[in-house]
Amino acid sequence: QLRLVESGGGLVQAGGSLRLSCIASGRAVTSESMAWFRQPPGKEREFVAALTPTGDVKNYSDSVKGRFTISRDNAKNTGYLQMNSLKPEDTALYYCAAHWRGSSWSSVSRYDYWGQGTQVTVSS
Repeated sequence: QLRLVESGGGLVQAGGSLRLSCIASGRAVTSESMAWFRQPPGKEREFVAALTPTGDVKNYSDSVKGRFTISRDNAKNTGYLQMNSLKPEDTALYYCAAHWRGSSWSSVSRYDYWGQGTQVTVSS
Protein backbone atom coordinates (compact mmCIF):
# COMPACT_ATOMS: atom_id res chain seq x y z
CA GLN A 1 0.00 0.00 0.00
CA LEU A 2 1.33 3.38 -1.00
CA ARG A 3 1.08 6.24 1.47
CA LEU A 4 1.57 9.89 0.54
CA VAL A 5 2.22 12.68 3.03
CA GLU A 6 2.32 16.33 2.00
CA SER A 7 4.08 19.12 3.87
CA GLY A 8 5.28 22.66 3.34
CA GLY A 9 2.01 24.53 3.30
CA GLY A 10 1.41 27.68 5.28
CA LEU A 11 0.41 31.32 5.23
CA VAL A 12 2.25 33.59 2.81
CA GLN A 13 1.73 37.06 1.40
CA ALA A 14 0.87 37.59 -2.23
CA GLY A 15 4.02 37.47 -4.34
CA GLY A 16 5.71 35.07 -1.97
CA SER A 17 6.86 31.49 -2.46
CA LEU A 18 6.34 28.09 -0.90
CA ARG A 19 7.74 24.65 -1.63
CA LEU A 20 5.49 21.68 -1.06
CA SER A 21 6.83 18.18 -0.55
CA CYS A 22 5.13 14.82 -0.99
CA ILE A 23 6.88 11.91 0.67
CA ALA A 24 5.84 8.44 -0.48
CA SER A 25 6.19 5.36 1.70
CA GLY A 26 5.16 1.73 1.49
CA ARG A 27 6.75 1.19 -1.89
CA ALA A 28 8.79 3.05 -4.47
CA VAL A 29 7.12 5.48 -6.85
CA THR A 30 9.96 5.43 -9.34
CA SER A 31 7.75 3.92 -12.05
CA GLU A 32 4.71 6.11 -11.45
CA SER A 33 3.58 9.50 -12.56
CA MET A 34 2.90 11.93 -9.74
CA ALA A 35 0.63 14.94 -9.64
CA TRP A 36 -0.56 17.86 -7.53
CA PHE A 37 -4.16 18.93 -7.23
CA ARG A 38 -5.78 21.62 -5.12
CA GLN A 39 -9.18 22.31 -3.68
CA PRO A 40 -10.09 25.95 -3.03
CA PRO A 41 -12.67 26.65 -0.32
CA GLY A 42 -16.14 25.67 -1.52
CA LYS A 43 -14.92 24.44 -4.89
CA GLU A 44 -14.10 21.18 -6.65
CA ARG A 45 -10.65 19.64 -6.58
CA GLU A 46 -8.66 20.86 -9.59
CA PHE A 47 -5.53 19.82 -11.40
CA VAL A 48 -2.32 21.77 -10.81
CA ALA A 49 0.59 19.83 -12.30
CA ALA A 50 1.87 16.35 -13.10
CA LEU A 51 5.06 14.69 -14.26
CA THR A 52 6.20 11.34 -15.61
CA PRO A 53 8.28 8.82 -13.60
CA THR A 54 11.57 10.15 -14.93
CA GLY A 55 10.41 13.76 -14.74
CA ASP A 56 11.04 14.40 -18.41
CA VAL A 57 7.45 15.30 -19.26
CA LYS A 58 5.53 17.83 -17.20
CA ASN A 59 2.04 19.22 -17.51
CA TYR A 60 0.63 22.32 -15.83
CA SER A 61 -2.74 23.96 -15.58
CA ASP A 62 -2.94 27.31 -17.33
CA SER A 63 -3.53 29.06 -14.01
CA VAL A 64 -0.12 28.10 -12.60
CA LYS A 65 2.02 27.80 -15.74
CA GLY A 66 5.13 29.93 -15.45
CA ARG A 67 4.77 30.31 -11.66
CA PHE A 68 4.81 26.74 -10.33
CA THR A 69 7.37 24.01 -10.98
CA ILE A 70 6.80 20.33 -10.35
CA SER A 71 9.75 18.04 -9.75
CA ARG A 72 10.71 14.79 -8.07
CA ASP A 73 13.64 13.03 -6.44
CA ASN A 74 13.18 9.31 -6.98
CA ALA A 75 16.10 8.48 -4.71
CA LYS A 76 14.13 10.08 -1.88
CA ASN A 77 10.74 8.81 -3.08
CA THR A 78 9.59 12.42 -2.91
CA GLY A 79 7.76 14.85 -5.15
CA TYR A 80 7.86 18.64 -4.96
CA LEU A 81 5.86 21.65 -6.02
CA GLN A 82 7.72 24.95 -6.05
CA MET A 83 5.21 27.79 -6.01
CA ASN A 84 6.37 31.31 -6.84
CA SER A 85 4.54 34.59 -7.33
CA LEU A 86 1.66 33.31 -5.26
CA LYS A 87 -1.73 34.94 -5.58
CA PRO A 88 -4.73 34.98 -3.22
CA GLU A 89 -6.57 32.75 -5.71
CA ASP A 90 -3.93 30.06 -5.10
CA THR A 91 -5.37 29.59 -1.61
CA ALA A 92 -6.43 25.96 -1.33
CA LEU A 93 -5.79 22.59 0.21
CA TYR A 94 -3.05 21.04 -1.92
CA TYR A 95 -3.00 17.29 -2.53
CA CYS A 96 -0.36 14.96 -3.88
CA ALA A 97 -1.52 12.05 -6.05
CA ALA A 98 0.17 8.99 -7.55
CA HIS A 99 -0.46 5.88 -9.59
CA TRP A 100 -1.96 7.48 -12.67
CA ARG A 101 -3.98 5.00 -14.69
CA GLY A 102 -3.68 6.76 -18.01
CA SER A 103 -5.98 8.94 -20.11
CA SER A 104 -6.36 12.47 -18.73
CA TRP A 105 -3.64 13.74 -16.37
CA SER A 106 -6.03 16.33 -15.02
CA SER A 107 -8.76 13.89 -13.99
CA VAL A 108 -9.10 13.18 -10.26
CA SER A 109 -10.53 9.74 -10.99
CA ARG A 110 -7.38 8.59 -12.81
CA TYR A 111 -5.22 8.54 -9.66
CA ASP A 112 -5.42 5.77 -7.09
CA TYR A 113 -3.45 7.20 -4.17
CA TRP A 114 -3.85 10.54 -2.42
CA GLY A 115 -2.32 12.31 0.52
CA GLN A 116 -4.25 14.13 3.24
CA GLY A 117 -3.40 17.55 1.86
CA THR A 118 -1.51 20.60 3.07
CA GLN A 119 -3.13 24.02 3.40
CA VAL A 120 -1.79 26.98 1.46
CA THR A 121 -3.19 30.40 2.30
CA VAL A 122 -2.12 33.48 0.36
CA SER A 123 -3.02 36.85 1.86
CA SER A 124 -3.45 39.98 -0.24
